[in-house]
Amino acid sequence: MAEYKKPTSEQEYLDNFAQKKPLMNPTEAYYESSRCLFCYDAPCMNACPTGIDIPLFIKQINTGNTEGAAKTIFDSNWMGNACGKVCPTGVLCEGACVYNHQDVPVIQIGRLQNFATNEVIQSGKALYQPGPSNGKKVAIIGAGPAGIACACELRVLGYTVDIFEAKEKPSGLTVYGVAPYKITNKEVLDEIEYLQEQLQFNIHYQKAITTKKQIQQLEKKYDAIFLGVGLGPTASLNLSGEKKEGVIGAVEFIEELRMKQHEVEVPESVVVIGGGNTAMDAASESARMGAENVYLCYRRSKEDMGAYGFEYDLAVKAGVKGVFNVQPIAVISRGKITGVKFVRTESKNGKLEYIDGSEFIIKCDMVIKATGQAKMGNFLSKIQGLELDKRNKITVNLDNYQTTNPMYFAGGDAVNGGAEVVNGAYEGKQAALGIHEWIHA
Repeated sequence: MAEYKKPTSEQEYLDNFAQKKPLMNPTEAYYESSRCLFCYDAPCMNACPTGIDIPLFIKQINTGNTEGAAKTIFDSNWMGNACGKVCPTGVLCEGACVYNHQDVPVIQIGRLQNFATNEVIQSGKALYQPGPSNGKKVAIIGAGPAGIACACELRVLGYTVDIFEAKEKPSGLTVYGVAPYKITNKEVLDEIEYLQEQLQFNIHYQKAITTKKQIQQLEKKYDAIFLGVGLGPTASLNLSGEKKEGVIGAVEFIEELRMKQHEVEVPESVVVIGGGNTAMDAASESARMGAENVYLCYRRSKEDMGAYGFEYDLAVKAGVKGVFNVQPIAVISRGKITGVKFVRTESKNGKLEYIDGSEFIIKCDMVIKATGQAKMGNFLSKIQGLELDKRNKITVNLDNYQTTNPMYFAGGDAVNGGAEVVNGAYEGKQAALGIHEWIHA
């Protein structure tokens, strides 16, 4: 029997996707912040990709200075509220907490961060304003975490900023690709609206930049361009039957779920192919949408998965069944999907090999491919002088995130290949500082 019933209303959907890190109330925040030891070497701060002064903002919360705490967070990370919810804190700040070396629960840094930033977002308290205009203009392609962070930093420095976003909403995978039990659509969009109201950067929605002509027009109109284009659709597995109805990419599945919520139809049996964090999300979400049987199938062992251990545990608790050392070789269909044919694998001298005669079929009604995303090489190749590495990631100078075409800077998944929201926020801000230094050199 499924752990979750199929949601038929918005409330049932919200119940099934109850927040993994619920918002603290002021009393909880006060007592949790009082547990911090305010370590002099702050290992938590060193573990944060954006370098937030964590002991400082926790002390500010504890002394009732919530606005000050929020500003401390946003000063380092323009996506501070979202990151409080979606960051893998267990392997970053909280994973570095000294309480890990004692029989004491670690400080809930992520929830405290979310508490402080949510307080100012909901109050509408302005913490920033645009810097005096310097007469320069920057175009940003993509309104994901990197693009938003770059825009905010540039506005503080006095630049006019136009973001060109292909979709209808901002924040990229934060709103389109993160599991709903990690953050709600409202929380994501409220943070962007809060920042945009203060800093007045422009976002042009459903304005995809795809052609060489559009690129050349931007180059003539703007002093610099930031590329925050992210990644493309789910990569193909080149399986027989892969293009049949009922086979969907994990990113596309999660996006549909985030946008349509309880209206999404998830059948009784689902096979999820992959071993990364996106695979864990897709599998857990399928179970929470009422699927009776969800099989998470990975070609190597459980220990070899790229996903964080806590993400796999979360999926298992939702009712997902792990199937390891199996390689998909065909999608089976008779008009509609009936199953996936696998062959068992084993690792010999570090090389994955098929076991002869071990083929078997897992019956299912839907297949979700969580096997990585295609890069944006086709689009990026239209930019003159832009160098890509052998994996079609944009090559940048990591000191300032400038590309091999000096007018272009880049950050986020198109540079790092697919990391966390916090990494995109860091890279976007550093690129903005790099743009400022380059323009005024």
